[in-house]
Amino acid sequence: MKIIVRALFALLALQMVVPAQAQGELALLESYIGDWRGDSALVGPDRNEPFRCRLGVAKGNQGRINYTGRCTLVNATLSISGTIAYIEAQQRFEAAMSSNAGYTGLAVGQTSGDRISFDLREQQKDRAGSDVRIGAKILLVGNDSITVDFEVEFNDSGEVLTASVPFSR
Repeated sequence: MKIIVRALFALLALQMVVPAQAQGELALLESYIGDWRGDSALVGPDRNEPFRCRLGVAKGNQGRINYTGRCTLVNATLSISGTIAYIEAQQRFEAAMSSNAGYTGLAVGQTSGDRISFDLREQQKDRAGSDVRIGAKILLVGNDSITVDFEVEFNDSGEVLTASVPFSR
């Protein structure tokens, strides 16, 4: 009987730890709420253009944070939006993103110390029907740093355009 009681107490203690961990993960995500700005350059063959971005992070529903962003180039604007959540049942972070460039993706967060990184990648067709690989990496560090790395590879030409944008409040 003592063994059964101890096992029940151990099981109850384990169940109490998971929600506490989820609350900690949610608090970490909510620490990013606010307005962020970043400056960088879009770099590629024969290209080095200013790339300025704004990112707004807001509290979402069901333990999520929502983000919306806009980056401007000389002749274009890139808009992104998505959510980041801690999925308690699977004990992992997930991020979803979509953009006005036709990109949609979902990534599982990789954690290392106080860093969470999401690698969102997709193959699609450009306006001319050629294959294009589009990607974005979102890196959250501590509760005060966001970096987004953008990459577009045009498979026909092999041309790769990149931008790494460090954001600050």
